[in-house]
Amino acid sequence: MKEQSQEDPELDAVLAGVGPRLRRLRKDRGVTLAALSEATGISVSTLSRLESGGRRPSLELLLPVARAHEVPLDDLVGAPPVGDPRVRAKPIVHGGKTSLPLTGRPGGLQAYKVIHEKVPGDACEQRTHEGYEWLYVLSGRLRLLLAEHDLVLGPGEAAEFDTRLPHWFGPVGDDPVEFLSLFGPQGERMHVRAKPKRS
Repeated sequence: MKEQSQEDPELDAVLAGVGPRLRRLRKDRGVTLAALSEATGISVSTLSRLESGGRRPSLELLLPVARAHEVPLDDLVGAPPVGDPRVRAKPIVHGGKTSLPLTGRPGGLQAYKVIHEKVPGDACEQRTHEGYEWLYVLSGRLRLLLAEHDLVLGPGEAAEFDTRLPHWFGPVGDDPVEFLSLFGPQGERMHVRAKPKRS
């Protein structure tokens, strides 16, 4: 193993950077090891060793973590080449949602363009987690269940909320809805608010 390490120091440097990057991403999002373990099916001890460098990163471990954080696998392995400001959006498809990342780095404020299609049998189950989210509808209609509120947002309307409140959102009817989503760790509030409707 030592010989292989000396033969490919560049690979070793990339692998050594994965653990700290995983820990920073998780902490920036306010996610505990226990919550990440539940979302990925990977044990807390394995995740802890992965973050500390005690466990070598593998696709079997990194793919579920990338999926749980909704970031491209590239973001977990290394930063894009310096000097090119373009965000190379790689779609993340999960549960009827296609999310295109609009930000290039993990952690902090994240922006996505989302196309959400109807999922047959979706129970509209509200969930809670750390963070703060802002939604802006581009086309279609978005239903937002937020605590006891049941809202429908149309194109040009926005909503923002603390994700510790029980919430669920998805398309109204059979047509997909397209919207922008900004998500940040708890305390990073967005400053654009939907104007109240006038009667």
